[in-house]
Amino acid sequence: MTEARIDSDPRTAAAGPVRWSRYVALGDSFTEGLWDPDPADPATQRGWADMLAAHLSERRVADGADPLQYANLAIRGRLLRPILTDQVPVALELGADLVSLIGGGNDMLRPAADPDRMAADLEDAVVRLRATGADVLLGTGADTKDSPVVRRTRGRIAVFNSHIWSIARRHDAYVLDLWGMRSVRDWRMWAEDRIHLTTDGHARVAQAALVGLGLPPDDARWDDPLAPRPRVPRLDQARADAAWLRTHAYPWATRRLRGRSSGDERVPKRPDPRPVR
Repeated sequence: MTEARIDSDPRTAAAGPVRWSRYVALGDSFTEGLWDPDPADPATQRGWADMLAAHLSERRVADGADPLQYANLAIRGRLLRPILTDQVPVALELGADLVSLIGGGNDMLRPAADPDRMAADLEDAVVRLRATGADVLLGTGADTKDSPVVRRTRGRIAVFNSHIWSIARRHDAYVLDLWGMRSVRDWRMWAEDRIHLTTDGHARVAQAALVGLGLPPDDARWDDPLAPRPRVPRLDQARADAAWLRTHAYPWATRRLRGRSSGDERVPKRPDPRPVR
């Protein structure tokens, strides 16, 4: 039986060369990189997966290898099943030797979400990817304990996370452990919609992904808690909550009632593997 690759301590992670040459990222808005405008093109999104690809490519080039080939097929709003049925086959066709497969967050916002069924579907996809020799990076869901809106999903997320660790152990996959990140428990790591990460949040997750892959991070402080947050007056917090309901929660609920998604009619931002320079 294989062991899950869960050496997440940067003090023990091996600093050897990056062996992966083609990385394909799969998922939803988390991996598409929402709320992190690309500095080179603010009209597009960057995010942790793009940052991870840049870190891996930089290390390859430093070792005298060619730049990493990278594609990102993630599309905002996608449920886990479409990620598995639409994106996984493309990753197989692209011949990736590293695939990040992270999804399920949109499912968890639905009361009927079944984490056991989701895990079974996810494991089938991992088996298919591993059969090609590709390494797979899975990801746990973040702990929603401190969220006044989505904390009721915490139990389902915890069950799904437990399945993810078991899947990783059975199939020798890597895990990006969002649940265990202390830094993302701070609301300053989250964007105005309280669902997606800020640029700083994405940067810290990229470091966590390096650690999850058994590589040393570029910043040893990647998971250090932030300085204590100044107390927000109750009236200011109430105004912020009202603005959030009006600007983000209501439009999201309206789309749900109409059976629509923010990702409808969208295509992947980086559908073909290209060198990361």
